[in-house]
Amino acid sequence: MSQFVLAVDDLVKHFVAKRSAFGRSLATVKAVDGVSFTLRPGETLALVGESGCGKSTVGRLVMRLIEPTAGRIVLDGEDVTALGETAFRPFRRKVQLIFQDPFASLNPRMTVGEILSEPLMLHDIVPARERRRRVGELLQMVGLQPSHAARYPHEFSGGQRQRIVIARALAVEPRIVICDEPVSALDVSIRAQILNLLKELQARLGLAYVFISHDLSVVKHIADRIAVMYLGRIVETGRADEVFATPRHPYTRALLSAIPVASPEARRERRILEGDVPSPLDPPPGCHLHTRCPYAAEICQTQRPALDDDGAGHATACHFWPTLPEQRDILPAEGKIDPRLERLFGAFAGTEA
Repeated sequence: MSQFVLAVDDLVKHFVAKRSAFGRSLATVKAVDGVSFTLRPGETLALVGESGCGKSTVGRLVMRLIEPTAGRIVLDGEDVTALGETAFRPFRRKVQLIFQDPFASLNPRMTVGEILSEPLMLHDIVPARERRRRVGELLQMVGLQPSHAARYPHEFSGGQRQRIVIARALAVEPRIVICDEPVSALDVSIRAQILNLLKELQARLGLAYVFISHDLSVVKHIADRIAVMYLGRIVETGRADEVFATPRHPYTRALLSAIPVASPEARRERRILEGDVPSPLDPPPGCHLHTRCPYAAEICQTQRPALDDDGAGHATACHFWPTLPEQRDILPAEGKIDPRLERLFGAFAGTEA
């Protein structure tokens, strides 16, 4: 059996933005452009980047909620990319999704018990007579009470709704959970509670997470590895502590330098990229960042840089990363991103949202 629970190889997704009267494609959005990564059991891989970089599209491709244009998705050693809907159905239990908005992702016409019973029924996980008991177990697993099963989603707070969404994802006993910005719609104190819950469930159930986020303050606390995306491509990947301590790609350095810092006395060097993000309808040739990169040369305009691994698991897609000036004080000297969030991770570890 493969050591990876998930392996994505050269994944591509193009959306047709405009067609002619005869159906011919006139404009194509290159949302995902050759993305590859692996995920081990019990590991958290964070996909980070600006809005529109393609990270959420990658999550939906992995679940095959949308079909890839090219590439392979391997689950537990089996290529599921070309499987039909019937053949793929058993694999749907293995990968589940936690949505960004807990207010929009729950059916307001269904009780919580009905919401959690639905996947149990569809996948025939427990007999009908056992479903009420299983729903109660799921609610307790995420810090709610079995009696909450009789309520409707509008009767809960935002943090409680997200707990229900997590319970629904866990109902089919998945191996992988795609977390698509799961805390971005919540208050900072509630974020800490939900992230602590995710880490606790991962340790208890052996889950693997693909954690999609633009908030590096959150990613620093939950990720084992990070993959930084820019305009549909991964430009740097490595262990979370290494990427934060020694970022190599100019785009990664710019992202880290943009993290808000609570301490006014903290000194650091800002890395600001000039210009706007190019349109995915017409991305630049070669390295997509060359129109904004201060180190770009002629080769960057014509040749796409490979994601070069240094042999220790830290890979960078830049022609010049070994010779770039050493980064200095991108993060504050004390190494903390937001002391308030640091404290909340401990203070709210056992508090119900």
